[in-house]
Amino acid sequence: MKNYLFRQIDNAPLIVFRIFFGFLLACETFGAILTGWVKENFIDVEFTFSHIGLNWLQPLPGNGMYFYFCIMGILGLLVMAGYKYRLTLGAYTLLWAGVYFMQKTSYNNHYYLLLLVCIIMWFLPANTYASLDAKQKPSIRSLTMPAWCSWLMITQVTIVYFFATIAKFYPGWLDGTFTKNLLDRSVTIPVLHDIFTQKWFYLFIAYAGIAFDLLVVPLLLFKKTRTWAFIASLIFHLFNSITLQIGIFPFFALSFVVFFYPPEKIRSIFFKKKPAINEEITRKGNSYKTTLYYFFIPYLILQLALPLRHYLIKGDVFWTEEGHRLSWRMMLRTRNGYTTYKVVDKKTGNPIPYNVHTKMTRKQYNSMCTKPDMIWQFAQRIKKEQAQKGIDVAIYAQTEAAINGAPLKKLINSTVDLGEAKWHYFSHSPWIILYEDIDTSQK
Repeated sequence: MKNYLFRQIDNAPLIVFRIFFGFLLACETFGAILTGWVKENFIDVEFTFSHIGLNWLQPLPGNGMYFYFCIMGILGLLVMAGYKYRLTLGAYTLLWAGVYFMQKTSYNNHYYLLLLVCIIMWFLPANTYASLDAKQKPSIRSLTMPAWCSWLMITQVTIVYFFATIAKFYPGWLDGTFTKNLLDRSVTIPVLHDIFTQKWFYLFIAYAGIAFDLLVVPLLLFKKTRTWAFIASLIFHLFNSITLQIGIFPFFALSFVVFFYPPEKIRSIFFKKKPAINEEITRKGNSYKTTLYYFFIPYLILQLALPLRHYLIKGDVFWTEEGHRLSWRMMLRTRNGYTTYKVVDKKTGNPIPYNVHTKMTRKQYNSMCTKPDMIWQFAQRIKKEQAQKGIDVAIYAQTEAAINGAPLKKLINSTVDLGEAKWHYFSHSPWIILYEDIDTSQK
């Protein structure tokens, strides 16, 4: 196994992926400006819902976030060109981490995957061919890479698809409820809408989604089924791109295909003038053993552990959301409901009128009102605001939520002062009502 992982292979897949990846980084960031995503999430808001513990991470004032994203777009193009690769990709990674941890209103799993792949790619020798770095410094030029570089990328995408498959085995997916609701609101062309909301079609999409996530990696690994799996990937991801309009993710997912084909095949398609490697070259070269042993093996263990953590937390993750993020629980359910806050002056016992809609945008409210962590965060914000006025307050949330259009149920214990409540990172927060306890709590 050691010999297999550390043998030198043609680095064409990694070089091609770097070029695709850099281009997609630029598309993601420039596109965020052009589509209004930056304006909606960072310019038009009074504050953002940062990840818990990172409340200090807030948008730059004025139009600062436009410049922030422009810098990232330029860095993406430099990564694509392989110019000062470690510096430019490192800078992009830090800036993108800021974007990712700064807001949860538009949380998306592909933002997380983008961050992870940035980290992975920073360690890999992706600038040793077809790059400005290799042109300016010929000593780093190389035709090979250790085989584990390809297997690392394959393992990462396998983890994503595997946990995405497991997450779909719940009633709302298996009976087609979620896919029906998703297609109903996503497809606006009348003729297609009539077809896509037929029971046979949305059930087909539901089970095709399970089959694709489960089988695509194994089928890509075998020569006889690889091309058919690639065609299926094209159809699957282009369908998602057209109907769901989810940005670069379909093309990002497709770009991993280069690691499944023989390196020589990728070289013959993309780098016709690139010399073939010989047996002598395969026995030489830097195998980056230290990087694999001391960074990537622990990294992969963590990637396997994070999606499992919700099994150790009391309650159903679909309801409580505890352990939902970082777990590849992608496009699984819709949540709807409402949240109102009762703010009480502790000294006088008098209520203080508080309208949440004057403090956040409609999109922020819609995201916050059914997610316990964001409900708690906003309660902490209210407490801080009132403390600055010299008022010590208690904050109670009246929240009802539903999954996939089901009847509304009580989500938060309305007798608990959320200003004093604690958020538990790795265990259940008791002020979140468990789904199985709803009937008791509402009596």
